[in-house]
Amino acid sequence: MKLLAISNPTFIPDEAALINSLFREGLVCLHIRKPESCEDEFRALITKIEPEFLERIALHQHHHLAEEFVIRRLHFTEKDRKMTAPEMLKNLKSSNFLLSTSIHDLEETDHLSLHFSYTFFGPVFDSISKSGYKGALPNNLYIKPEIKKIPIIGLGGISIKNVAKVREMNFDGAAILGSLWQETEYTISNFRKIRDVVINELTGNIIKPMNRI
Repeated sequence: MKLLAISNPTFIPDEAALINSLFREGLVCLHIRKPESCEDEFRALITKIEPEFLERIALHQHHHLAEEFVIRRLHFTEKDRKMTAPEMLKNLKSSNFLLSTSIHDLEETDHLSLHFSYTFFGPVFDSISKSGYKGALPNNLYIKPEIKKIPIIGLGGISIKNVAKVREMNFDGAAILGSLWQETEYTISNFRKIRDVVINELTGNIIKPMNRI
């Protein structure tokens, strides 16, 4: 069971300081997703993140900044994935980039390139950050191991109340977003609570630092 995080979609006060603190608390991977950002804003945020943590960051936008900051994780949205030539994905992976993507239908796993190391899938539960964005999965969902062409990370509405359910559904991990950023004064304490549930309560399984997810 892996625990990842996704940034707030817009820039927030003291964001880099919060990100650095999350990494110090044990966050193994943060996806920086700022769909409406300009390059200068994006670069300014990354510049304030401590260099030792850059290897744990995945970029959703402005992929060309990866070389500038020696970042080796790139995320492709569903739209971007479909517009990217397989040869480009192959070249990126052979250049030691770790690639991820997103799907909204489990049947799409059949069509994913093995150049991707994992995929997000959701929404699993009702969104915390998007009003009216409902979870799309039945409560008794169980992902059969044979459909996991690559690891599948649950996304959407995940909090301390339901993160255990993500594992019961047989996801390979959980990505948290709204539960971290909805009230930034509680970002670190909320992360600690979710992290501790994953470490201590999910059938004794302990999260280990991951290099390939």
